[in-house]
Amino acid sequence: MIKVYASPERYVQGPGALDKLGEYARVFSDSAILVIGRTAQSQHGQRIAEIFKQSNVRLRQILFAGEITRAAIDVMVAGSGDAQAGIVIAMGGGKVLDAGKAVALRLRLPYITVPTIASNDSPASHLAIIYNDQHAVVAVERLARMPEVVLVDTALIAASPVHFLRQGIGDAISKKFEVEGCWQGGGKNFFGTRPLRTATAIADGCYRILRTHAAAAMRAVERQEVNDDLEAVVEASVLMSALAFENGGISVAHALTTGLASARGAAKASHGEQVAYGLLVHLAAEERTDAFIVDLIGFYREIGLPVMLAELGMSDPTSDEINEIARLAMRGGFTKNLQRPVDQALLAAAILRVETLAMCN
Repeated sequence: MIKVYASPERYVQGPGALDKLGEYARVFSDSAILVIGRTAQSQHGQRIAEIFKQSNVRLRQILFAGEITRAAIDVMVAGSGDAQAGIVIAMGGGKVLDAGKAVALRLRLPYITVPTIASNDSPASHLAIIYNDQHAVVAVERLARMPEVVLVDTALIAASPVHFLRQGIGDAISKKFEVEGCWQGGGKNFFGTRPLRTATAIADGCYRILRTHAAAAMRAVERQEVNDDLEAVVEASVLMSALAFENGGISVAHALTTGLASARGAAKASHGEQVAYGLLVHLAAEERTDAFIVDLIGFYREIGLPVMLAELGMSDPTSDEINEIARLAMRGGFTKNLQRPVDQALLAAAILRVETLAMCN
C-alpha cells in the first residue's frame, strides 16, 4: 500500500525570526499579499512594512477581522489587487492563518504562515476551516501543499496572553494517542493513506516534550520570557502536533469536539480545551487504567486545562446532554480510529467515567 508523508518546506523558529520574513518572501516574489489580524496589524504593522521595504518586496496588506466565511474570503480575494503577487503571507491567530490559506488557495499561490500565538497547530497544516455567519463549521478546505515557510517568532509568543499557549498544549497533547488509535484501528491520515511510522514517532515525541516542559513554558510566558522550555513547547504545539495529525490521523479526542461544540456552555470553550477534555474521554474509551487517566488529570490541573465538563462551562450535565455529546461525536467517523469498536453508549460511559475520576481525584 502506498503511504504519504508531508511537511512544510521550511520551519523557522526563534526570537527575532520575524525580521527574516521579507527575505523568505523574496525567494518567491518581489510582490506579496499579507493577510493580517487586527491585533497583529496594530502591534506589528509598521515593523512589517519596514521589513519588506528593506527586502525590496512590494506588500499589500489585507486586514482580516471576523469569521472565515466564503463571503469574507471572496472580499479578501477581490481586495488583493496586485495581480503580480507571487506569495500570500498570513499573520495572526489561527483563524487569520486559515483565512490567508483560503486566499492562497483561490489565487493559486504558495503561502507563508506567521503565527503570533501558539494556540493550535494551524500554522503548519494544509487545512483551512471555513465557517458560516453563525460560527458553525461548514467546510474543511485542503490546499495542494503545506506552507512553504512556517515562521514562528518566539518573542511574539512570549508576549501573548498565557491562555493561548495553554490552548495549544491542549490541542497537541492528544496527538500521541490519536495517532496510535488511528494506526491500531486501521484508519487513514489526512492524505488518504495509512500512516507511516514516522507520524507515530513524532506524536510520541510531542507528548514527551509537553509533559516535560509545559508547566515551565507557561511560567516563562507569564514572565514574557523566551527560554528553552518555551522553545520546546512551541515546537511541539505548532510543528510536531501538525506533522503528527496530518500524517497520522485523528481519533476520539477530536471527534468529541463535534459534540462539545454544540453543548450547553462547553460550546464556548476553546478548541484546545475541548480536545484536552476529549483526550481524557479517548483514554477512558480505550479502557486505560484509572491510574493512567488520573496521572494526566494531575498534569492538566498543574497547567490549568479542564478535567470535567463543568470546567468547560457545562455545570451539572444531565444524562441526556452527555448522550447527545456522544451521539454527535459519532458523526464524523473518526471514532472508528481506535483498536476497539466505539459506539454512542461506550462514549457516554467514557464521559461518565472521566467525570467520576475528576471529582474523586
